[in-house]
Amino acid sequence: MTLTPIHEIQGTGLVSPLSGRTVGARGVVVGRSRKGFFVQDPDGPRDGSASSGIFVYHPRDQPPVGAFVEVRGEVVDYVPEETERPTTQLASREVRVLDDEGPRIEPVWLTAQRIGTSNADLGAFLNGVEGMLAGVEAGATFVAPSNPYGDYVVLPPGSDVPRTRHGGVRIDPERPERWLPSFRVTDYAKAPRVHVGARLAGPVVGPLNYRASAFQIAALAAPRVSPVRIALEATALRSGNAAVTVLTLNGFNLDARVEDPSRVNDPRRDVDDDRGDGRFEMLARAVVEQAACPDLVALQEMQDDDGAELSEKTSARKNYAILVGEVQRAGGPRYRWVDEPPLAQDDGGQPGGNIRNAFLYDEARVELLPDSLRRLGEDDAAFAGSRKPLLARFRHRGTRRDLVVVNVHLASKRHQRGLFAPDRPGFDPREPVRVAQARLVRATLDGLGTDVDYYVTGDFNDFEFSETLRTLTGPDGVNLVERVSLDGRYDYNHRGVSQVLMHGIVGKRQAGRADYEILHGNDLIGVQPGSVGDRATDHAYVIARLGLAGG
Repeated sequence: MTLTPIHEIQGTGLVSPLSGRTVGARGVVVGRSRKGFFVQDPDGPRDGSASSGIFVYHPRDQPPVGAFVEVRGEVVDYVPEETERPTTQLASREVRVLDDEGPRIEPVWLTAQRIGTSNADLGAFLNGVEGMLAGVEAGATFVAPSNPYGDYVVLPPGSDVPRTRHGGVRIDPERPERWLPSFRVTDYAKAPRVHVGARLAGPVVGPLNYRASAFQIAALAAPRVSPVRIALEATALRSGNAAVTVLTLNGFNLDARVEDPSRVNDPRRDVDDDRGDGRFEMLARAVVEQAACPDLVALQEMQDDDGAELSEKTSARKNYAILVGEVQRAGGPRYRWVDEPPLAQDDGGQPGGNIRNAFLYDEARVELLPDSLRRLGEDDAAFAGSRKPLLARFRHRGTRRDLVVVNVHLASKRHQRGLFAPDRPGFDPREPVRVAQARLVRATLDGLGTDVDYYVTGDFNDFEFSETLRTLTGPDGVNLVERVSLDGRYDYNHRGVSQVLMHGIVGKRQAGRADYEILHGNDLIGVQPGSVGDRATDHAYVIARLGLAGG
């Protein structure tokens, strides 16, 4: 069979011009994965015009890295999902090792200059390097904490991007979607736990793979790291004779149940041990040590008592009792709890979990007014299959003034298309839903009357400069997040980009009596790959001190 240069198999577009044909090709093995290996033509182009590397689907008897091989197989444009970008592969029929040591290949280095172009130009370049040996040089900064899957995100030296005070990359309203070099280490035993701000002490190289809607280096070896230490920040805000403090915590699907694998939707994803992993204890310490025992705690993503098990149970009474008990053991007060459970499987989230918003409150400081608790949007189309905001009116025992608190968890960004999707990259089909949800919350606030203090908090799943937040704030509201300095304005990290998803909305007449802080630390700490119990949640914590009129 006549051999075909790999760059001709790849072509210049997203789909191979030889798709469906059986071809033969030669190259050097530059990396391996569980399902195959990557081959690169040492004489092919290296300028990003067309890739000279390709993934060979061949799960068994893989040749060693560095070998010069000849492969034969069918050209396949693999598409994992309908809206996803295809990747060209060779479905192997035959592999022959021609030489145990092929020509040495120099990586294509992902430098600050190369990643600093527009998203469209960057996507074209990465498409032309896919499957080839790529690398990030020493000195790069880790801009996302390590996760359970061995993924790392770094910023090359010399990059001109907005930065956080902890060394991360801050979201840019002019370019909110940004790709940063990342790599994966599949041997968890060798993959280090890394915090934001650590640095690469040596280069990382491997074939550039496309997976999970992004380009990522399949690292040939674990990185060498210059580590940093992260301290958990504590608030300076205190409640007082005329002020209420409110802490916001995302429970990250918190429940005390170790699920029965036979009773969940996906045993691989839906079985966990939040209590055994110490997450209840970590959240309790956040309440006591970082937030100084606030008057109120607004909780999101609290699951029911049987966790992700598929049942008609929706009560979370046991989970709250455990969390309240852990707060007491950490030295805090015995909080009361309150929620309004959803109908089974009605509000989205992890199947079986029945997540909801809830409040803890210190009854010595505030009282919950009878019959004030209600879920918003029960009959509104914007909240169909989505978490309902929880509204409650609390009365401050010192001033006898009321504070209405609305605890939200708006529609997820999970269905947003990837930055390199072939059609409408970055499109978020749920954005109009969040705007409609914000409109309903705003209408509720407008109906409270002009003399009622309110505070809207929770997980908004959108940025301070978004249409969602502009709609919810309206002409009469103030987003307290915008008082936080830009270099510290973030509570969530998405693929290396630090951003705000939690907010604090008050009325304009309240703004002069309000203070707001983001308590960093939890959002910067990495997880040991292969583990899940190193962090309490995937967000930082936020706290507000709200002065009450007439106090």
